[in-house]
Amino acid sequence: MLLVNRAVLFNLLFAYFTFGNPEEEQGVKYANKCEVCKVLATELEARLDETGKTNDVLEIGYSVDDVVPKKKKEYKKSELRLVESMENVCERILEYNIHKERTDSTRFAKGMSQTFKTLHGLVDRGVNVDLGIPYELWDKPSVEITTLKTQCEDLLENYEADIEDWYYNHQREISLIRYLCSERALKGQNDSCLNEKLNIEKDAKKQKKKEVSKEDADSKESMKDNSPNVKQEL
Repeated sequence: MLLVNRAVLFNLLFAYFTFGNPEEEQGVKYANKCEVCKVLATELEARLDETGKTNDVLEIGYSVDDVVPKKKKEYKKSELRLVESMENVCERILEYNIHKERTDSTRFAKGMSQTFKTLHGLVDRGVNVDLGIPYELWDKPSVEITTLKTQCEDLLENYEADIEDWYYNHQREISLIRYLCSERALKGQNDSCLNEKLNIEKDAKKQKKKEVSKEDADSKESMKDNSPNVKQEL
């Protein structure tokens, strides 16, 4: 069993440290502009969904004698909601992990990667796994993720006016991913990553198929081992 674990570990470490383009010799592959815009738009729309569930009404204006009534505005249509939604939106990226077992933009996703789930499983079973970094740092944001956060902040600053225009005038008509990414930040550039989606159902079916195949193989092996006994009894 230990030999098997070592073989699995070798394959995982090979994939972990060699994945990437030739110029990325250490296996580090930073997000491209399409991936950055996709993540920013996804997180900002998610944040707006969270802040848009309230029916609060804001009172706007100032009156010394309170004779003149203050203007009222729905919070979900207010500038305050946009400001609060944009504030620290890129911080949410630190909840992401790099999933090196994937090759498209879905490699940036929340949740532990399959690679690290396997590595943690080996450690739990007593296998000595050395990644060159302390075990307690395994689940800290990788350099790709911390760089993605910085890239997000730069993109947010550069396209803040476009986001505001979308928020006030177009959010009911068009998604932020299309408005900000396809039609502005990535106009005339490769935006194919925007159509890439994580197919959880497909991945689950693949995993189930592997488990069924393994069970069938184990069953056949068990029948093979017991076949002499059956013949002897006959």
